[in-house]
Amino acid sequence: MGKEKRALLVLRDGSIFPGKGFGAEATSVGELVFNTSFCGYQEALTDPSYAGQILTATYPLIGNYGVNGEDFESDRVQVSGFVAREVCDKPFHMKSKETLDRFLERFDVPGIYDVDTRAVVRKIRNFGVMSACVSVYSGKQPDRDELLSKARKLDYSKIDFVEMVTTKKRKEYWVDGNKEVVLIDCGVKTSIIRELLGRNISVVSIPARTSAEEILSLEPDGILVSNGPGDPALLSYVAKTVRVLMNKLPLFGICLGHQIIAHAVGGKTFKLKFGHRGGNHPVKDLESGRVYITSQNHGYAVDERSLPKEFTVTHRNWNDLTVEGMKHRELPVFSVQYHPEANPGPLDSTYLFDKFLESMK
Repeated sequence: MGKEKRALLVLRDGSIFPGKGFGAEATSVGELVFNTSFCGYQEALTDPSYAGQILTATYPLIGNYGVNGEDFESDRVQVSGFVAREVCDKPFHMKSKETLDRFLERFDVPGIYDVDTRAVVRKIRNFGVMSACVSVYSGKQPDRDELLSKARKLDYSKIDFVEMVTTKKRKEYWVDGNKEVVLIDCGVKTSIIRELLGRNISVVSIPARTSAEEILSLEPDGILVSNGPGDPALLSYVAKTVRVLMNKLPLFGICLGHQIIAHAVGGKTFKLKFGHRGGNHPVKDLESGRVYITSQNHGYAVDERSLPKEFTVTHRNWNDLTVEGMKHRELPVFSVQYHPEANPGPLDSTYLFDKFLESMK
């Protein structure tokens, strides 16, 4: 991995994890979280939902198949930092273009490895996600008290990360089909757009602050509210737009979009202790009785008690029984907390895009 680099991971509670550095020689802060997937690190690192977070991989070996030119979920690395047990510096895969070390360095993101990630994850599971600071250096060790101070200054729940990751201008993706969807981009994964295009649905991706009037002027057949980072309670401007649109067009919400729909109808959300992040979360469809294995990445959940009587819960997390899906009893409006497009993760739930297409007919 080139010249020897050292690193420190300092948690808000004062815990310090020394290790080896990779990626950029830099210092960054973020909310420390973990993901249980054993592959798909490139998709996770480029997922805008991780903006403002330091990601810990529970799988012990990361980087063994390198980084390719295809599996991007956005145009850049979105995490603030990366924590791993072991990082492979000689990846082997036919599509590999660069090492994970070079990939993070190119986007100025620090990483730390040779860390007991089991201890890090136990800390998060016992005490919940918390702010942290990661610093990679090759010279003098940074002052630990300064790193701790930086970690403690971060209040993740007070920052509107959607403003940072939403598209800055309208993007259009046209295919031969007779359906058009407006996608409210709160930090959309590219795979969601691919799923729509693969069903011959044209997509117009718009900034999160676009008004309902402007969206309706595009005369779409449906609306998709995307995934994204941060606390949904901060996104009243998107909820206001959704409140208007749901009475006029079929509407589908994914992850953060699901939470925004809840806020749009007067519901509330709450923060989970350590979130759901990984590719192996069981979710029960309460209508069919089937259990699906799902890909998830979220730190907040919908408060079922706050939902109005017009909405019914359709899916439930079979680990902790939190709400994983809901629908309006009369209008073509539905949402799921998990990621039907997966990447990484199982493809059990891609049928939901077919359901969305059906709602527009």
